[in-house]
Amino acid sequence: MTSLHPLSGVYAAAVTPYLGKPRTPGKPDTAFDFEAITGFLQFLAGRGCHGVLLFGTTGEGPSFSPREREALMRSVRVIRNQIRDFKLLVGTGTPSLGETIELTKLAYDLGFDGTVVLPPYYFRKADDDGLFNWFSEVIEQAVPQGKHLLGYHIPPMTGLGFSLDLLERLKTKYPNQFAGIKDSSHDESFASAVGDRFGKDLLVFNGTDSYFHHALKHNAGGAITAPANLISDNLRKIWDLFQAGEDPGAAQAKVVEQRHFLEQFSPIAPILKGLLHKIHGLPRWSVRPPLEDASGKVIEEAAQKFSKI
Repeated sequence: MTSLHPLSGVYAAAVTPYLGKPRTPGKPDTAFDFEAITGFLQFLAGRGCHGVLLFGTTGEGPSFSPREREALMRSVRVIRNQIRDFKLLVGTGTPSLGETIELTKLAYDLGFDGTVVLPPYYFRKADDDGLFNWFSEVIEQAVPQGKHLLGYHIPPMTGLGFSLDLLERLKTKYPNQFAGIKDSSHDESFASAVGDRFGKDLLVFNGTDSYFHHALKHNAGGAITAPANLISDNLRKIWDLFQAGEDPGAAQAKVVEQRHFLEQFSPIAPILKGLLHKIHGLPRWSVRPPLEDASGKVIEEAAQKFSKI
């Protein structure tokens, strides 16, 4: 089998351990649960994750300022001394080119393995030339040789994404620094098309658990998903069986059921935080406005139903 990219594997698009207090007048309301972050990462690693993505959509990335992101990014680095080869990715894309460059450069300065960068989503009519120029600026000013940037392809949220031609232009000009994409288009045909066009040359992380096996058959290099906070054990089964040349059909079928259940809750971060607390005993973390925490009743009912899948 073709050798895998060093970032390949199963990742959780991690929830952010946000306490949502104190709310003192005149002071920021942010309080990350720094005491619990290492334990949370150990929990994910123990359930099969090769690594995590911080501050993605599930991590409420756009809700946190650069200073806030930096504080959490600095705190997670201790995991390096506790879990060997556990990979750290972080979302650094904003509509601001300058802010994106600063956050991306910071991530590599702090030793993160890769960044996942949204296109400048405010400007939804930007064409491929504009996006190519924008990502070229980010890569040339912020991504060192030997490090890896992934584009974040999520058109339902951003209103624009990566065409196959744009991916080819970026990969041709930056063959190592532009590693590939996180594909959260939820478009099975796109997963087929990108895999068939680029083969293993482009690192593609599947973002839709329900067709992870399909994506792997079309040259995906792994998965980064929200449900992986809860179901990474089954995603890892799919990964391991596929790498061994065995049929992961049964594991994939279970993942489809789990994913379809969780898709009833949107946005997903509140229910994931509630279920992590109810099922696995993790702290009861909050979400940041404009999101709202799931009620105790909703969490209780969801936990009972989820445990039967």
